Amino acid sequence: MRMLITGVSGHLGGVTARRAAAAGWDVVGTYFSNPVAGGEALDVRDRDAVDGLVRKVKPDVVVHTAAGREDWPTIADGSAHVALAAARAGARLVHVSTEAVLSGRDVHYDESALPDPIYRYGAAKAAAETAVKAIDPAAAVVRTSLILGYGRGVHEKLTHDLIAGRAEGMLFTDQIRKPIHVDDLADALIELATNGHAGVLNVAGADPISRYDLGVLVAERDGLDPALIPHGPVPAGFTAPVDLRLIIDLAGRVLTTRLRGCREFLRSPAPGDR
Repeated sequence: MRMLITGVSGHLGGVTARRAAAAGWDVVGTYFSNPVAGGEALDVRDRDAVDGLVRKVKPDVVVHTAAGREDWPTIADGSAHVALAAARAGARLVHVSTEAVLSGRDVHYDESALPDPIYRYGAAKAAAETAVKAIDPAAAVVRTSLILGYGRGVHEKLTHDLIAGRAEGMLFTDQIRKPIHVDDLADALIELATNGHAGVLNVAGADPISRYDLGVLVAERDGLDPALIPHGPVPAGFTAPVDLRLIIDLAGRVLTTRLRGCREFLRSPAPGDR
Protein backbone atom coordinates (compact mmCIF):
# COMPACT_ATOMS: atom_id res chain seq x y z
CA MET A 1 0.00 0.00 0.00
CA ARG A 2 1.15 3.53 -0.75
CA MET A 3 1.39 6.32 1.81
CA LEU A 4 1.84 9.98 0.86
CA ILE A 5 3.35 12.01 3.71
CA THR A 6 3.47 15.79 3.48
CA GLY A 7 6.36 17.58 5.15
CA VAL A 8 9.00 14.84 5.23
CA SER A 9 11.75 17.45 5.64
CA GLY A 10 10.31 18.16 9.08
CA HIS A 11 11.00 16.28 12.30
CA LEU A 12 7.71 14.37 12.49
CA GLY A 13 7.27 13.85 8.77
CA GLY A 14 10.77 12.49 8.31
CA VAL A 15 10.52 10.03 11.18
CA THR A 16 7.07 8.91 10.05
CA ALA A 17 8.38 8.28 6.54
CA ARG A 18 11.29 6.19 7.79
CA ARG A 19 9.18 4.13 10.16
CA ALA A 20 6.40 3.61 7.61
CA ALA A 21 8.90 2.38 5.02
CA ALA A 22 10.39 0.01 7.60
CA ALA A 23 6.88 -1.30 8.25
CA GLY A 24 6.45 -2.16 4.58
CA TRP A 25 4.65 0.89 3.21
CA ASP A 26 5.49 2.32 -0.21
CA VAL A 27 6.21 5.86 0.96
CA VAL A 28 6.18 9.05 -1.09
CA GLY A 29 7.11 12.23 0.78
CA THR A 30 6.77 15.91 0.00
CA TYR A 31 8.87 18.89 0.99
CA PHE A 32 8.62 22.64 0.47
CA SER A 33 11.84 24.59 1.12
CA ASN A 34 14.27 21.88 2.22
CA PRO A 35 14.76 19.24 -0.50
CA VAL A 36 14.69 15.59 0.53
CA ALA A 37 16.24 12.86 -1.61
CA GLY A 38 13.50 11.08 -3.51
CA GLY A 39 10.88 13.55 -2.30
CA GLU A 40 8.33 15.52 -4.28
CA ALA A 41 8.39 19.32 -4.11
CA LEU A 42 4.99 20.66 -3.05
CA ASP A 43 3.51 23.94 -1.89
CA VAL A 44 0.30 22.97 -0.09
CA ARG A 45 -0.98 26.53 -0.54
CA ASP A 46 -1.35 25.72 -4.26
CA ARG A 47 -4.60 23.79 -4.55
CA ASP A 48 -4.00 22.65 -8.12
CA ALA A 49 -0.49 21.45 -7.28
CA VAL A 50 -1.76 19.40 -4.36
CA ASP A 51 -4.52 17.87 -6.45
CA GLY A 52 -2.11 17.11 -9.28
CA LEU A 53 0.42 15.39 -7.02
CA VAL A 54 -2.20 13.24 -5.31
CA ARG A 55 -3.55 12.19 -8.72
CA LYS A 56 -0.01 11.34 -9.80
CA VAL A 57 0.96 9.38 -6.67
CA LYS A 58 -2.39 7.58 -6.21
CA PRO A 59 -1.93 6.99 -2.47
CA ASP A 60 -4.05 4.72 -0.33
CA VAL A 61 -3.37 6.97 2.65
CA VAL A 62 -2.33 10.61 3.05
CA VAL A 63 -0.64 11.64 6.31
CA HIS A 64 -0.55 15.43 6.55
CA THR A 65 2.28 16.59 8.82
CA ALA A 66 3.34 19.72 6.91
CA ALA A 67 2.78 23.02 8.72
CA GLY A 68 4.02 26.60 8.94
CA ARG A 69 4.39 28.03 12.42
CA GLU A 70 2.64 31.36 11.79
CA ASP A 71 1.54 30.89 8.18
CA TRP A 72 -2.26 30.82 7.95
CA PRO A 73 -2.40 29.93 4.23
CA THR A 74 -0.08 26.94 4.78
CA ILE A 75 -1.79 25.70 7.93
CA ALA A 76 -5.46 26.35 7.23
CA ASP A 77 -5.79 26.61 3.44
CA GLY A 78 -3.11 23.98 2.85
CA SER A 79 -4.86 21.48 5.09
CA ALA A 80 -8.11 22.04 3.21
CA HIS A 81 -6.33 21.50 -0.11
CA VAL A 82 -4.81 18.23 1.13
CA ALA A 83 -8.16 17.03 2.47
CA LEU A 84 -9.95 17.85 -0.78
CA ALA A 85 -7.34 16.06 -2.89
CA ALA A 86 -7.34 13.00 -0.63
CA ALA A 87 -11.13 12.83 -0.71
CA ARG A 88 -11.22 13.06 -4.51
CA ALA A 89 -8.68 10.24 -4.72
CA GLY A 90 -10.56 8.08 -2.22
CA ALA A 91 -7.53 8.04 0.08
CA ARG A 92 -7.65 7.68 3.84
CA LEU A 93 -6.57 10.94 5.54
CA VAL A 94 -4.63 11.22 8.81
CA HIS A 95 -4.34 14.89 9.72
CA VAL A 96 -1.93 16.12 12.40
CA SER A 97 -3.34 18.85 14.63
CA THR A 98 -2.24 20.21 18.00
CA GLU A 99 -3.27 21.02 21.55
CA ALA A 100 -2.81 24.68 20.54
CA VAL A 101 -6.42 24.66 19.28
CA LEU A 102 -7.38 24.70 22.99
CA SER A 103 -7.11 27.59 25.45
CA GLY A 104 -6.04 25.63 28.53
CA ARG A 105 -8.81 27.19 30.63
CA ASP A 106 -10.22 23.75 31.43
CA VAL A 107 -6.76 22.13 31.90
CA HIS A 108 -7.87 18.57 31.08
CA TYR A 109 -9.23 17.93 27.57
CA ASP A 110 -10.70 14.87 25.91
CA GLU A 111 -11.68 14.50 22.26
CA SER A 112 -15.06 16.17 22.73
CA ALA A 113 -13.43 19.52 23.47
CA LEU A 114 -14.26 22.18 20.91
CA PRO A 115 -11.48 24.50 19.71
CA ASP A 116 -11.13 27.76 21.65
CA PRO A 117 -7.66 29.00 20.64
CA ILE A 118 -6.11 32.08 22.19
CA TYR A 119 -3.30 32.78 19.72
CA ARG A 120 -2.76 32.87 15.97
CA TYR A 121 -1.13 29.48 15.46
CA GLY A 122 -3.87 27.74 17.40
CA ALA A 123 -6.53 29.61 15.45
CA ALA A 124 -5.02 28.49 12.14
CA LYS A 125 -4.84 24.88 13.32
CA ALA A 126 -8.46 25.10 14.52
CA ALA A 127 -9.50 26.35 11.09
CA ALA A 128 -7.61 23.42 9.55
CA GLU A 129 -9.43 20.95 11.80
CA THR A 130 -12.79 22.44 10.84
CA ALA A 131 -12.00 22.21 7.13
CA VAL A 132 -10.74 18.63 7.36
CA LYS A 133 -13.75 17.38 9.32
CA ALA A 134 -16.17 19.10 6.93
CA ILE A 135 -14.48 17.73 3.81
CA ASP A 136 -13.82 14.22 5.12
CA PRO A 137 -15.72 13.14 8.25
CA ALA A 138 -13.91 9.77 8.12
CA ALA A 139 -10.48 11.39 8.53
CA ALA A 140 -8.45 10.91 11.70
CA VAL A 141 -7.59 14.26 13.31
CA VAL A 142 -4.68 13.81 15.71
CA ARG A 143 -4.23 16.39 18.44
CA THR A 144 -0.76 16.14 19.92
CA SER A 145 1.57 17.97 22.30
CA LEU A 146 5.27 18.86 22.44
CA ILE A 147 7.26 16.50 20.20
CA LEU A 148 10.71 15.37 21.33
CA GLY A 149 13.32 12.96 20.06
CA TYR A 150 16.78 12.73 18.51
CA GLY A 151 17.60 16.27 19.67
CA ARG A 152 15.36 17.74 16.95
CA GLY A 153 12.37 18.73 19.05
CA VAL A 154 11.79 22.47 19.47
CA HIS A 155 12.00 22.14 23.26
CA GLU A 156 15.23 20.15 23.05
CA LYS A 157 16.82 22.81 20.83
CA LEU A 158 15.56 25.64 23.03
CA THR A 159 16.97 24.01 26.15
CA HIS A 160 20.40 23.72 24.53
CA ASP A 161 20.26 27.30 23.25
CA LEU A 162 19.23 28.74 26.62
CA ILE A 163 22.03 26.90 28.42
CA ALA A 164 24.57 28.05 25.82
CA GLY A 165 23.33 31.66 25.91
CA ARG A 166 22.28 31.54 22.27
CA ALA A 167 18.66 32.36 23.08
CA GLU A 168 16.87 34.78 25.36
CA GLY A 169 13.96 33.89 27.59
CA MET A 170 13.25 31.15 30.08
CA LEU A 171 11.51 27.85 30.60
CA PHE A 172 8.34 28.27 32.61
CA THR A 173 7.94 26.39 35.86
CA ASP A 174 4.13 26.39 35.71
CA GLN A 175 3.42 25.80 32.01
CA ILE A 176 2.35 22.16 31.85
CA ARG A 177 2.20 19.83 28.85
CA LYS A 178 2.25 16.07 28.11
CA PRO A 179 5.17 15.70 25.68
CA ILE A 180 5.45 12.75 23.30
CA HIS A 181 8.38 11.01 21.68
CA VAL A 182 8.40 11.42 17.91
CA ASP A 183 8.70 7.65 17.42
CA ASP A 184 5.51 7.03 19.40
CA LEU A 185 3.60 9.71 17.52
CA ALA A 186 4.85 8.44 14.15
CA ASP A 187 3.83 4.88 15.02
CA ALA A 188 0.39 6.11 16.05
CA LEU A 189 -0.03 7.92 12.72
CA ILE A 190 0.99 4.79 10.83
CA GLU A 191 -1.44 2.70 12.87
CA LEU A 192 -4.24 5.19 12.21
CA ALA A 193 -3.62 4.81 8.49
CA THR A 194 -5.44 1.49 8.59
CA ASN A 195 -7.52 1.25 11.78
CA GLY A 196 -10.44 3.33 10.57
CA HIS A 197 -10.72 5.75 13.51
CA ALA A 198 -12.71 8.82 12.48
CA GLY A 199 -12.57 12.22 14.15
CA VAL A 200 -10.35 13.71 16.83
CA LEU A 201 -7.90 11.54 18.75
CA ASN A 202 -5.58 12.85 21.45
CA VAL A 203 -2.11 11.36 21.02
CA ALA A 204 0.27 12.67 23.69
CA GLY A 205 2.67 11.33 26.28
CA ALA A 206 1.63 9.86 29.61
CA ASP A 207 3.41 12.38 31.89
CA PRO A 208 2.26 15.94 32.63
CA ILE A 209 5.35 18.06 33.24
CA SER A 210 6.37 21.71 33.31
CA ARG A 211 8.48 23.08 30.50
CA TYR A 212 11.25 23.78 33.01
CA ASP A 213 11.26 20.26 34.45
CA LEU A 214 11.22 18.92 30.91
CA GLY A 215 14.25 21.06 30.13
CA VAL A 216 16.01 19.62 33.18
CA LEU A 217 15.42 16.09 31.87
CA VAL A 218 16.73 17.06 28.44
CA ALA A 219 19.83 18.66 29.96
CA GLU A 220 20.53 15.62 32.13
CA ARG A 221 20.12 13.28 29.16
CA ASP A 222 22.54 15.35 27.10
CA GLY A 223 25.16 15.89 29.79
CA LEU A 224 24.43 19.60 30.29
CA ASP A 225 24.12 21.52 33.54
CA PRO A 226 20.41 22.06 34.40
CA ALA A 227 21.41 24.85 36.79
CA LEU A 228 22.15 27.00 33.75
CA ILE A 229 18.55 26.93 32.49
CA PRO A 230 16.83 30.30 33.04
CA HIS A 231 13.43 29.61 34.58
CA GLY A 232 10.46 31.18 36.29
CA PRO A 233 6.66 31.42 36.28
CA VAL A 234 4.57 32.39 33.28
CA PRO A 235 4.47 36.22 33.16
CA ALA A 236 1.27 38.23 33.25
CA GLY A 237 -0.25 38.76 29.82
CA PHE A 238 1.31 35.62 28.33
CA THR A 239 -0.71 34.67 25.22
CA ALA A 240 -0.48 30.90 25.11
CA PRO A 241 -2.11 28.13 27.15
CA VAL A 242 -0.53 27.64 30.56
CA ASP A 243 -1.70 24.27 31.96
CA LEU A 244 -3.05 22.07 29.16
CA ARG A 245 -3.24 18.29 29.48
CA LEU A 246 -4.62 16.06 26.74
CA ILE A 247 -6.53 13.07 28.07
CA ILE A 248 -5.30 9.98 26.20
CA ASP A 249 -7.72 7.33 27.49
CA LEU A 250 -9.32 6.89 24.06
CA ALA A 251 -5.92 6.46 22.40
CA GLY A 252 -5.23 3.65 24.87
CA ARG A 253 -8.29 1.85 23.54
CA VAL A 254 -7.95 2.72 19.84
CA LEU A 255 -4.20 2.18 19.44
CA THR A 256 -1.80 -0.63 20.17
CA THR A 257 1.10 1.87 20.13
CA ARG A 258 2.23 2.55 23.70
CA LEU A 259 2.42 6.26 24.46
CA ARG A 260 5.36 6.58 26.83
CA GLY A 261 5.82 9.33 29.35
CA CYS A 262 8.74 11.72 29.00
CA ARG A 263 10.36 10.54 32.21
CA GLU A 264 10.68 7.11 30.65
CA PHE A 265 11.96 8.06 27.22
CA LEU A 266 14.30 10.80 28.41
CA ARG A 267 15.85 8.83 31.26
CA SER A 268 16.25 5.67 29.18
CA PRO A 269 16.88 7.03 25.67
CA ALA A 270 17.28 4.78 22.65
CA PRO A 271 20.67 4.79 20.86
CA GLY A 272 21.06 8.03 18.92
CA ASP A 273 18.20 9.70 20.79
CA ARG A 274 20.19 12.61 22.11
